[in-house]
Amino acid sequence: MIGVRKYVWLLVTVACFACNKEQKVREIPVNDFFKTQDKAIYRLSPNGKYLSYLTIIDKNQYLIVEDLEHGTQTKISKLEERNISFYYWVSNQEILYYKEKEGSRFQTDLYIVNKDGTDERLLNADAKSKIRLLEDQLIDDKFLLVTSNKRDSTIFDVYRLNVRDGKMTIAAKNPGNFTNWLTDSKGKLRMAISTDGVNESVWYRENENKPFKKIITNNFKTTLQPVAFAEQDANTFYAISNVNRDKNALVEIDCTNGKEKSVLFSNDTLNVVEAQYSKRRGKMDFVIYETWKKEKHYLDEESKKLYHKLEKLIPEAESRIIHQDKNEQLFIIRTFTDRSPGAYYLYYAKNNSLKKLSDINSSIKEEEMCEMKPISYITADGFKINGYLTLPLGVKPKNLPVVVMPHNGPGQRNVWGFNADVQFLANRGYAVLQVNYRGSIGYGKEFYAAGFKEWGLKIQQDVDAGVKWLIDQKIADPQRVAIYGNGFGGLIAINNAVANSKMYKCAAANTGILNLFSYLKAIPPFLTSKLQMYYEVVGNPDKDAEYMRQASPVFHADKVKIPLFITQNPKDPRINGNDAVQFVKELKKLGKPVTYLEKEDSRSVLNREEARKKSYAALELFLIENLNKR
Repeated sequence: MIGVRKYVWLLVTVACFACNKEQKVREIPVNDFFKTQDKAIYRLSPNGKYLSYLTIIDKNQYLIVEDLEHGTQTKISKLEERNISFYYWVSNQEILYYKEKEGSRFQTDLYIVNKDGTDERLLNADAKSKIRLLEDQLIDDKFLLVTSNKRDSTIFDVYRLNVRDGKMTIAAKNPGNFTNWLTDSKGKLRMAISTDGVNESVWYRENENKPFKKIITNNFKTTLQPVAFAEQDANTFYAISNVNRDKNALVEIDCTNGKEKSVLFSNDTLNVVEAQYSKRRGKMDFVIYETWKKEKHYLDEESKKLYHKLEKLIPEAESRIIHQDKNEQLFIIRTFTDRSPGAYYLYYAKNNSLKKLSDINSSIKEEEMCEMKPISYITADGFKINGYLTLPLGVKPKNLPVVVMPHNGPGQRNVWGFNADVQFLANRGYAVLQVNYRGSIGYGKEFYAAGFKEWGLKIQQDVDAGVKWLIDQKIADPQRVAIYGNGFGGLIAINNAVANSKMYKCAAANTGILNLFSYLKAIPPFLTSKLQMYYEVVGNPDKDAEYMRQASPVFHADKVKIPLFITQNPKDPRINGNDAVQFVKELKKLGKPVTYLEKEDSRSVLNREEARKKSYAALELFLIENLNKR
């Protein structure tokens, strides 16, 4: 039986929040919550001798390499108009990185540079296609496996990219429905995932000279996520799977027939969300399961000892290993809590010591932030809904103004940890309710499937039930409840403005989905193979037109009865910017109160930061005006 760390659900009492005594709380400047990290994306060279990271100096972005032995630093690349979106060490001497183009939907400019900044070379530039690194292991000291849709915009083939001359040659041609690929520990391409839109299949080959053979097929509602090939048995792979079970487990699968051989971790009440494999030891280290927080179950004693040492060094925070050297002796650690965005550390396993690298946001003081507590409640039709409640400091938890924040989707959830949106609103005196409505991941496939085609229907009712629960607990002032969301969370928020104006006094959406028809049309070409899956989750325009119209706020401006706040980047490829413009025009024509703000279209880190500050300041004024906050 797995020992699970105990916790107490906040259900019927507000006693858990007795620590919220009346006190004066400093109003933190809005800019402090959303500052861009001074240093980010830390990486170690394979031999562990060099540390790299991205930083902003005088409004320009730099890639820095630090010699850990001598303490010297080298500026590898300076970018003024374009930014590095991601980078990798491909050897002890070379770094591969992407440069973003302003306003470009696809990122294909791929560069390689020596660790001392010399011999920077453009490997690939194609404005019409996308390139992704499949395996960061350098083969024969010159080849990398990458995927690209240069041959056909709707599918990704696998290529061998020669980092010496930039030439790309086909390594595996996509038959038309492959959506993912997997290599073994030696960098050999041996597995692929395909979809027909609804069913997903696993394909396997013993070596690169043989054709792929289909070994498993499941409906997309079922999870079967390959993690790694077993080092001791070439015909076995590890996978996160909920085949023939509701919750995800970690299992071993026979590559020759696709059958489950053994279960490494399974629990009827716990859902595995991640699994860590050690290339050095050729073993599974641990699985991570998620209740209201993520926790580990260890499968390897060495890994267990390592994390227990880290817990003693950093007892007051959660810690995650985000990168390591090849020999697993140096580790980059990210820490955080619900009240702190955390910091980065360099951990030396040999002498069990930590070196702090940087704070993620030095403007945030943990003692000024608010606790994120787990809650749960039961809906009218018997579903248990989980979520989080964050109460403001300095006030009694009674009759508070509330901002409800439904998460984005589909296939997402709220998680425990530092959330700048939540802390900003709590600092302004609002109780913040986050709801993992049906359709959220992490609670099993039955709960996930229960949200299909329920946008504007039962999903909305799950959120409303959370507000009713807060009112029943006397925490919420029923006359001062707002709802605010991003993406599909924005869809839920605006739908509530249409359908439930008695419960909510105002609603806000940031880059909200306002039209389900437009959302499906905006799906990029390389995801068209999954279109049938989207039809099941969101709706089929041909078969479900009436439902989709009902669930799309853009068609219901005449039914809006409360003030709205809408902000968007009109050039965001994930949405149709015209939907919001038309919706706002119609609202104004009908005399409905609406605030509309367009965010700057920029990939620049600093410009994005300025756009965030502007939109959150406007949101703050909107809430003050409409919730009559005392």
